[in-house]
Amino acid sequence: MPPAPPQHGPATMRAMRLRTRLNLVVAALSAAFVIVLIAAEVQSTRNSVREEIEAANRVASQLLGRLVAVYSQVGGPDLVLQFLQQLGRVRANEVSLQSATGEVLYQSPPATYKAGREAPAWFARFLAPQPAKYTFPLRGGVQLVVQAQPSRSVLDAWDDVTRLASLAVAMFIVVNALAFWSVKRALDPFPVIAEGLERIQQGDLAFRLPTLGGNEAHAIGAAFNRMAQAVQDKVLAERKAHDAEARLEERREMASLADQRVEEERRLIAHELHDEFGQSVTAIRSLALAIAGQGGVRDPATGEVARLISDEAGRLYDAMHGLIPRLSPLSLDTLGLAATLESLVRDWQRRHPSIALSLRQELPIELGPSVALAIYRVVQEGLINALRHAQASRVDIDVQCDARRIVATVIDDGVGLPTDWAARPGHFGLRGLTDRVQQLGGTFTIGNSQGRGVRLAAEIPLGDPS
Repeated sequence: MPPAPPQHGPATMRAMRLRTRLNLVVAALSAAFVIVLIAAEVQSTRNSVREEIEAANRVASQLLGRLVAVYSQVGGPDLVLQFLQQLGRVRANEVSLQSATGEVLYQSPPATYKAGREAPAWFARFLAPQPAKYTFPLRGGVQLVVQAQPSRSVLDAWDDVTRLASLAVAMFIVVNALAFWSVKRALDPFPVIAEGLERIQQGDLAFRLPTLGGNEAHAIGAAFNRMAQAVQDKVLAERKAHDAEARLEERREMASLADQRVEEERRLIAHELHDEFGQSVTAIRSLALAIAGQGGVRDPATGEVARLISDEAGRLYDAMHGLIPRLSPLSLDTLGLAATLESLVRDWQRRHPSIALSLRQELPIELGPSVALAIYRVVQEGLINALRHAQASRVDIDVQCDARRIVATVIDDGVGLPTDWAARPGHFGLRGLTDRVQQLGGTFTIGNSQGRGVRLAAEIPLGDPS
């Protein structure tokens, strides 16, 4: 099979069109230069021929007229005829001697200079001046006629113009050939560069241009390769960032699901402790008190053991009720966030009477369960950390809400946080609060106050509470 013809892509066609346009421009400029040069030469030659013919005709007429007049006075027409025959042809002039009857006695011989050749008629008409004719009367009615004859000068001008035109055409061909070759060599890298741009546009970021000839093309190719490398690096970085963000979002969703399951399990455990385990402990305490009341009279030792069981059951019941709010605030669903926070602060105040706890809150009647639980966990975590670790003497809790957001702040006057606390392991409660608040579109901050102690704050938008 014969080889398939080469395929010319859009880039190659565009390069050919550009090359053709440049070649046409160069050819047009060269042709215009040649035309102007030849026109200027023709005009200059025309002026020179006219001046030369007019001057030569005038000089020849005056000289011949005077000489012939002298010869005519001395020897008559015969001597004049003999003088003209000896003189021969005077270039650029036709000399004739006519009798009184109009008979031509003498006619100057034809020109031998470039004999047999004539310039084109249109060129002669354009270049030759208006014919000048001088007539000198002699004795006996004889007349000497001197008339300009520019045919030889016109032929010389035609030869000069032809020679100049031939040289100009030759130079035109040579210059345009060199220009075409230079343009082709300069534009040869363009299709390669255009193809590279198209491949980059199509997603082939690994494509690189080969080394191109010429300083400019080499510089463009090097810049193209640097650009392609930068684009590839940026795209790879964006892909990695996108993948990392997708993985982070997936982990956040998994963490959110895990938090929901943990909250559900906490709520179930809290309900089990409150309903089942609480009733059992209450029954044990009631039975112990009955045994102490009935059997203690007959057997003091048994009564004492029963009272110990009753006291231990009471402590177990109190510990259980203290654990239930930490697992899940059961009152949050029934009483709301405001009452639950008041109960939380009141319980901790009872356990730590030496520390001043204050709660200031302005809350709507209803909040979404996710927002309410998040605010409760923020206040709970800040309060417990302040009471257990901060060595604080005062803890201020402030919860404010408007139509756009809810803000919870816990401030203590304790020892504050160490400078490298964030880099230390642990703090799972604070990290969990950060993720919980961020999942709701809010911000969570913690740091040392300007004076002393720690300031913990959470801000959650209420645009779409859930």
